[in-house]
Amino acid sequence: MEKALTHGITIRDKAGYALGDFAGLLIFGMVNAFLQMFYSDVLHISLTRIAVLMLIARIWDAVNDPMWGGFIDSRRPTKYGRFRPYILGASFPLAVSSVLMFTKIPGLTDNQYLVYAYITYIFYGMMYTGTNIPYGSVASVITDDELERSALSVWRSIGSGLGGLPSQVILPLVVYTTAVSGAKVLDPQKLFYAVTVLAAIMLFAYFGSFKLTKERVSVPESQNREKYSIINTIRTLLKNRPFVILCLISMFIITFQLYSQTIYNYLFKDFYEKPGLFSLVTVCTYLPMAMLIPVMSKLVRRFGKKELCAFGMGFSAVVNLVLFLLRYTPLMHNPYVFIVFAFFSGLGQTFLLLEVWALVMDVIDYQESLSRRREEGTSYAFYSFVRKLGHTVAASGASLLLAFIGYDIDRTDVGQSSEVLYRLYDISTVVPAVLFAVIFILLMFCYPLNKARLAELHEKLTVQRNTEAQDEL
Repeated sequence: MEKALTHGITIRDKAGYALGDFAGLLIFGMVNAFLQMFYSDVLHISLTRIAVLMLIARIWDAVNDPMWGGFIDSRRPTKYGRFRPYILGASFPLAVSSVLMFTKIPGLTDNQYLVYAYITYIFYGMMYTGTNIPYGSVASVITDDELERSALSVWRSIGSGLGGLPSQVILPLVVYTTAVSGAKVLDPQKLFYAVTVLAAIMLFAYFGSFKLTKERVSVPESQNREKYSIINTIRTLLKNRPFVILCLISMFIITFQLYSQTIYNYLFKDFYEKPGLFSLVTVCTYLPMAMLIPVMSKLVRRFGKKELCAFGMGFSAVVNLVLFLLRYTPLMHNPYVFIVFAFFSGLGQTFLLLEVWALVMDVIDYQESLSRRREEGTSYAFYSFVRKLGHTVAASGASLLLAFIGYDIDRTDVGQSSEVLYRLYDISTVVPAVLFAVIFILLMFCYPLNKARLAELHEKLTVQRNTEAQDEL
């Protein structure tokens, strides 16, 4: 029997894989940037109630991930593959839930708006899981080549960056209106039109991802005959040190990303009184990514993924610490100074953001070396579960911190007090510095898959897979 080709991806695969995260981030970016403000400023739900809502919804969303991943791993592959059909099937209800989530129904009471928020937000989270778990898992079966997987990670980051641009660059310029007092306020009608358009684009992008990608790495028939056990898989995952450490790293980086998008929105709206400039923060965060993409493969080959990512996180921690120290100088009042520092912070983050999905595939390979089974769905689902704990910390934490510093949702038309504004600057700089420092420590001293050990792992897996293939002849 001739062995199936498990590498040799083309630009078609790369573009298709990028389209998948582009699709997901179109709405996910809106949720990160505007959902809390929609709840507080439009539906007038209190910040503490929003924090509880985010906590409950995200915990259920996280629990839902391993259940969905286990279901996929327990199914036999279809003629379209193991993962691609689920991506396409869940995309339609995801589009519906996205529009409902940002819809304001006139005339409801405060409690009715809160119930509506619970229903639509939880529905969205479940449908996002339905697309994201198979999408994240499919990369490991598109190719088994390390450099090709690194390329897929870069292309996923490109798709993610492009998908987040509408909510982070374009929408801040168009979804606000000027109140009688002169303050900028969120316009629910403009937001509704925006999410409707983005949901339609999302559907086309998911379909493109389904058509363009190809699953090459198949599950050995001997594994298909074995009874699947999600309990045994999770037990092995918990013994997988690289996997556990990477889960923590990803939880902290996603916490920063979602937290900063929410808090920076308030910072530029209330502290700098220039909400449109939030777009430049996003541009300056992703600009280093565009600069490093052409040379990323060479850097990975020379230094290794772990080594590059650890250096970048340490650099970003220092940048944000210096930004906090500007609090004691007149420079803190200049939004363009903040934007320049955001560029250098983004430069440090770029290495991890570009390579994180390649790291995920590495730890899933390590899982295969431990269990002798390919269990991408459950592995990625458990990974996603921990990332969503980061979602929960960011969403609830942002709301609680805003409440803690005294942010008053009833003063959105007239502005916050100077004391609240200074505290807003503090939580916009200190929290990122701490998160980056923790990630640096985890990468540098706890994550074991450095360049040398990764080469040993891939050599071991090659022997293991060849042996399984020979056994089936």
